[in-house]
Amino acid sequence: MLGWHDERLLKDILPGKEAKAIEKALGYTTAEQLLGHHVRKYSHHGSGVGIGDAVEGDLVTIVGEVAVAKQSYTQSGKLLYKVMVVSETERIGISFFGAKHIPRLLPQGTRALFTGKVKFFRNEPQLSHPEFIVIPTPGSTAKLTATGGMKSLAAYGDIEEVARRLVDREYIPIYAGTATMTTWRIMAAVQRVLETMPVIKEPLSVVPDGMPSFDEAIRGIHDPGDQPPSTFINRLKYNEALSLATVMAIRRADTKNRKAPPMPRALKGHQHMLIEALHFQLTAGQKQVIREISADIEQRIPMSRLLQGEVGSGKTIVSLIAMCQAIDSGRQCAMLAPTEVLATQHARSITATLKAAGLDIKVVLLTGSMSTARKKEALLEIISGDADIVVGTHALIQDNVEFFDLGLVIVDEQHRFGVEQRDRLRTKGREGLTPHLLVMTATPIPRTIAMTVFGDLAVSTLRELPGGRRPIQTSVIPDYKAGWVKRGWERIGEEVLAGRQAYVVCPRIEGEGGVLEIHALLEEKIYPGLNVGMLHGRMDTELKDEVMGEFARGEIDILVATTVIEVGIDVANATVMLIREAERFGVSQIHQLRGRVGRGSFDSLCLLHTTFDEHSPQGKRLAAIAATTDGFQLSELDLQVRQEGDVLGTRQSGSDTKLRHLSFITDQKIIEQALIDAAELVSRDRRRALELVSEIAMVNQDYLEKS
Repeated sequence: MLGWHDERLLKDILPGKEAKAIEKALGYTTAEQLLGHHVRKYSHHGSGVGIGDAVEGDLVTIVGEVAVAKQSYTQSGKLLYKVMVVSETERIGISFFGAKHIPRLLPQGTRALFTGKVKFFRNEPQLSHPEFIVIPTPGSTAKLTATGGMKSLAAYGDIEEVARRLVDREYIPIYAGTATMTTWRIMAAVQRVLETMPVIKEPLSVVPDGMPSFDEAIRGIHDPGDQPPSTFINRLKYNEALSLATVMAIRRADTKNRKAPPMPRALKGHQHMLIEALHFQLTAGQKQVIREISADIEQRIPMSRLLQGEVGSGKTIVSLIAMCQAIDSGRQCAMLAPTEVLATQHARSITATLKAAGLDIKVVLLTGSMSTARKKEALLEIISGDADIVVGTHALIQDNVEFFDLGLVIVDEQHRFGVEQRDRLRTKGREGLTPHLLVMTATPIPRTIAMTVFGDLAVSTLRELPGGRRPIQTSVIPDYKAGWVKRGWERIGEEVLAGRQAYVVCPRIEGEGGVLEIHALLEEKIYPGLNVGMLHGRMDTELKDEVMGEFARGEIDILVATTVIEVGIDVANATVMLIREAERFGVSQIHQLRGRVGRGSFDSLCLLHTTFDEHSPQGKRLAAIAATTDGFQLSELDLQVRQEGDVLGTRQSGSDTKLRHLSFITDQKIIEQALIDAAELVSRDRRRALELVSEIAMVNQDYLEKS
C-alpha cells in the first residue's frame, strides 16, 4: 500500500487456532491482509448499527437495546424467548428456543451486539439464535457476557477482560464477517496485530497537511479513540488517490521525454480534400476537436489524447481527418478495434468515405481469422509502406506486424483494451520514434475517473450530435404487464410496416429468453410474414458479416442478436430496439446498445423489457436510464451502480487492488489534492515516486486497464 507492507505471518502473531481459522474463512495469512479487512460501519458509544440493505441469508451484526422481552412456551413445551431490539433506525425481532439462561442475560433494557443470519417475515427482519455480547452501560448491573462462537475470544486471554477491551471504546468497528469468523473474532485478531506492530515510518517522508500520519491512520481505522473514523479513512483514501495519480504523472513525464514524428498540416492535402468533400457540415465541437488533435500531432512530443463522445457524435470522421494529416506527412496510421465485426466495418466505411472524396489512400484490414495468404499479403503491404491506413484487431499488436513508418495510432472503444496493449502498438514507430495516440470512447467518463485513471491523457469531448439525428424515446416494459409486452411487439411490427428495421437484443444465446428461442418465436408466431435474422458470437466471422450485410441492405426486417451489435453497427434505417431482460445489462452497455437506433432522420424508440418490479432497485435503475439520453449523466449513474472497484477492474499481478476506501463519487477534493501532490512529487523526486508505486507493475497495470 503505497510504500508500506507488513508481511509478518499471522501464525507468528496470533494463537495458532485463530490464525488457521482466519486463513480458512478469509484467506488471509499476513498482518497486512488482515489490517486491510473492510470495516463495514462503526457503532458510536454503543449506538445502533442496523441491518441496512442486507438480504435474506446475509450475516449481519447489529447493536441495539432490548425494548421488549417476552417469555412463552411452544406446543411441545420448549421455552421461547422473544425480544425486540431497537437501534437508532430499525426494530429487529430476535428469537431464542429452549435456552433457559437467555432471559437472565437479556432482560429488557439491556444493550448488546448480536451477530447472525437475517431472515424476513412479513418484510420485517428477524434473527434466530444469534451470538451476542452484552454491552454494560454506565450504572447498569448487566455483566459483560459473550456467547456461542464469541467465546473464541478466550484464545486471547480472559474472555471477559478481552471482550471489555473491545467493547470499552468510543467507536466499535463492525467488520464484514462470515458464518465462522464474526466481527468480534476479527476485531480481537486485529487488536493483537496492532499491539505487536512497530511504529510505521511515514512512507511519504512528510505527513500531508491536515492529515494524520500513516501509522496513525492504519491504527485509527480499527480503533479511532475519541476521533471520528473519517479522520483516518481520509488519509487512506488520499494514499489510494495518490498511487493512481503518481502512476499517471510518471506516464505523462515519460511521454514528454519521448520523441514523435511531427506531422504538420498540408494546405491542399488529403485532409483538406476530405473536409471539402463531406456531404454534411461538421459540428462546432468536431471542428474544435480537429484543431486540438491537429495542433498536437504537429509537435515532436507524442500526442496522448482521449476523445469521448456520445454514440453517433462523429468521432470516426474526426479520427479519419486526423489520419489524413498523418498521411499528408508521409506517415502510416493504425486503427485498433476490439472485434473483427467492428474492424471490418471500419475498414469498409473508411474506404467508402475516402473513395467518395476522390482520395487515393490505401486501407488494409488485418484480423486474426484471415487466411494465411491474405494475412501475408497484408503484412507485406504494411511493412513496405503501401498501406496508408491499417485497420485491425488484436492481430495488429503481434510481434510479426512491422510498419514502414507508423505516425498515428487510433484505439477505438478503448475500454476494451489495456494500457499494455495500446502501448505495444506505440512501440512500432520508426527508428525509436513514438507514434501519436488518439483513444476514443462512446462511454462518457465521470470527471473524477478522467482525472485519475486517464490522467496521462488530454481529454477532448464531443457533446453535440450531428444535424439530422433524432432523439431516442426510451420506455420500460415490465414483464408482468402482459398488455405492455404485447404492445411492445406491436410497435416493432408497426415500424417494420412503415419500411423501417428493428433490433431485438437478448442476454444469452441458448435457453429461455435466448437468441435461439426468441428468433424462433418471432419467425414462427409473432412475425411469420417478415424476414427475421439472427446474430450471435458463436457464428463464424464470414456468416456474421453476411448477416450484417443483409441487415444493412434492408433485406432483414428484424435482427435478433446478443450484444455483438453493441458497437460500430451503423444502420440508419433501424428505428426501434427491444432489449430483453434489460436489468442484466450495465448502464453504459444499455446506452451503447440504444445508440444503434436513431442514427438516421427518423424518430426512434428503445424498449427496455424487465422481469423486475418498477419499485425494485433494478426497476428504478432502468427508469433512470429511460429518463435521459445524456451519456454524461448516465456515466455518473453507472459509477454509482457498479462502484469504483468494478469500474477500474480488480486484478493486478496476482493481488487484489480494488479500491478499499476511495470513492470517485464523493472524494473529488481528495483526488484533486492527490493530483497536485503527485505531479510535484514526480518532478521533484522521480526515483522516490517510482519506489512508491513499484507494486503497481508499470507494464502490467491490470487495474488501470480502463475497464
